[in-house]
Amino acid sequence: MTHIPAAPAAVDYLLLTPGPLSTTATVRAAMLQDSCTWDADYNLGVVEPIRRELVRLATTPEQAADYGAVLLQGSGSYVVESVLGSALGADDGLLIVNNGAYGARMVEMARCLGLRHLELDCGETARPEVAAIESLLGRHPEITHLAMVHCETTTGMLNPLEEVAALCRRRGIRLIVDAMSSFGGIPIDLGRLGIEFLISSANKCIQGVPGFGFVIARRAALAACAGRARSVSLDLHAQWQTMEQQGGKWRFTSPTHTVLAFAQALRELEQEGGIAARHRRYQENQRTLVAGMATLGFEPLLPAPWQSPIITAFHSPTHPDYRFADFYQRLKGQGFVIYPGKVSQADCFRIGNIGDVSPARVRELLAVMAAACYWQEGAL
Repeated sequence: MTHIPAAPAAVDYLLLTPGPLSTTATVRAAMLQDSCTWDADYNLGVVEPIRRELVRLATTPEQAADYGAVLLQGSGSYVVESVLGSALGADDGLLIVNNGAYGARMVEMARCLGLRHLELDCGETARPEVAAIESLLGRHPEITHLAMVHCETTTGMLNPLEEVAALCRRRGIRLIVDAMSSFGGIPIDLGRLGIEFLISSANKCIQGVPGFGFVIARRAALAACAGRARSVSLDLHAQWQTMEQQGGKWRFTSPTHTVLAFAQALRELEQEGGIAARHRRYQENQRTLVAGMATLGFEPLLPAPWQSPIITAFHSPTHPDYRFADFYQRLKGQGFVIYPGKVSQADCFRIGNIGDVSPARVRELLAVMAAACYWQEGAL
């Protein structure tokens, strides 16, 4: 028999990452219950209220009846691929705005799915220019849909959703938004913006745990997905219809423990004061972090007006003794986990501001970081 080593001793790290992220003890405790994936108490009592609450968070009361929410097993990327593979028909054309790893991933998906698509490659550290998007749309009348990441966690860039949404409304383009790292932490009104499909994940700003993602979309758009899916498991229309017709039932085995944690996370979002209050906390976390990092000599990768409150990339020190792996381990040894860089053209690292994180905890990180900068004179 293969020997499976014992799990390492539990350590309560503060995860300063874009997800999975630090969750509350009460969210984790919600998973200490087993549920039957076919049971009405679970589907009608947990899944259906989650679906209604997601629509409520994304719309106004007057618009809510026009929208539906679909939950889908897997990471956020699974749900993005489900939407791209289900929303576009054979005659549709897709423009993908790419300024980071997650825009690039949508391009990869479009190629694999055989979608008619164009890519606007803005570069990893540039913000998309609406004029360039409009010019491309003018030259390509076959484009019917536009897909863009809202918060590109490659850099922490907050892309110009308002302006792009207005452009799509003017030109009759159907807008697909990867709001993986923004929904729940930044207010988004689907009806006002005219978003057709919004995609996010359980383990981001709602502050749940990994295991499923979700789509909030116009019911008419979901209905139009019938017969278009290029995958059995990722058939968005089939998943939606099963949940609609069978009281929240999933087509295949539901990640029950993750769903229970998400229900608790939604309750805690409401207790905090909703998305607007959470957005203010994240903003304060990010301001506290940037100001404190400046005193330690760290410069953000992005200009301040482009920066999201979700995650911040910092230029790595140029000192010859600096090694990210050593720096990471020193911080981890003190209970703080940060993120490596993901930008191909810049040496940087990233620090997340979301999850069960407060400005006080950010100040604790900064105190630890001052001592962890071993290459600086006076560091411990």
